[in-house]
Amino acid sequence: MQNKTEQELIMQRIERECLVDNSVKMDYPPVALSLGKKYIKTKNGGQMLPIPIGTYGNFSFVQAPPKTKKTFFISLLSSVYLSGSNNFGGNIKGHRTNQCLIHIDSEQGKWHAQRVFKRAIDMSDLDGSQCYYTFALRQIGYKQRIDFIEYLLKTKVQNTGLLIIDGIADLVSDVNNLEESNRCIQKLMEWSSIYNCHIITVIHSNFGSDKPTGHLGSFLEKKAETQIQLEANTVNKEWVTVKCKRSRGYAFETFSFKINELGLPEVVGDLYDPLKENGKRY
Repeated sequence: MQNKTEQELIMQRIERECLVDNSVKMDYPPVALSLGKKYIKTKNGGQMLPIPIGTYGNFSFVQAPPKTKKTFFISLLSSVYLSGSNNFGGNIKGHRTNQCLIHIDSEQGKWHAQRVFKRAIDMSDLDGSQCYYTFALRQIGYKQRIDFIEYLLKTKVQNTGLLIIDGIADLVSDVNNLEESNRCIQKLMEWSSIYNCHIITVIHSNFGSDKPTGHLGSFLEKKAETQIQLEANTVNKEWVTVKCKRSRGYAFETFSFKINELGLPEVVGDLYDPLKENGKRY
């Protein structure tokens, strides 16, 4: 049991780390990934700012029914973050300098996981040496997955800018376990804050619903900066529509992507227009 002095030292450390000084001007949160721009008016004038998909120091999540090309979408975001922009990402922009990307696949074996990881490299037209760390954690238990990710952030990968966890349900034994779900989300908040990175994770939607699965999904909805929803496009069956379901800031515009003839995801135009089909407007 901690004595009074130890407890006081802990409280003083928390006070230092968590104090918000309202006399200090805080800049707009640095953006990790963005789509589009918005003119913001303030009492000191206006400025054009990127609309964030995610900012550093926060986390977001992607939800979708099974077989809605979630992993392809994650490859798309990975490629844009690595390259800044490319021919596949449309107007999506990555904002990094020398930060690293850690990409975790918790479900697939190494062969399938490597296909996902190499897809991001191919789309970025890079040689793979751009501080891109990739791991397939299917073979280890859910508790060890959390411990291993923490090990990577703390001791292995310096200056992590983006952490992708595909998918977060494999970090708990049961998405309806309150204690495990809460611990998992607390870890996302802790990691994103301590290491000033953005975290993107993936979870399924409930069958016949647009709610993410279980208590884990409910915690994600409450704590995430951005909730991204994928769904089958109602006009073109081969497309997937991407919506900003919720955001703490300005929502990015809805758009769609498809899988091209090379088996790579690419944004279809700039925006998805539900009244437009095969080049015709109704």
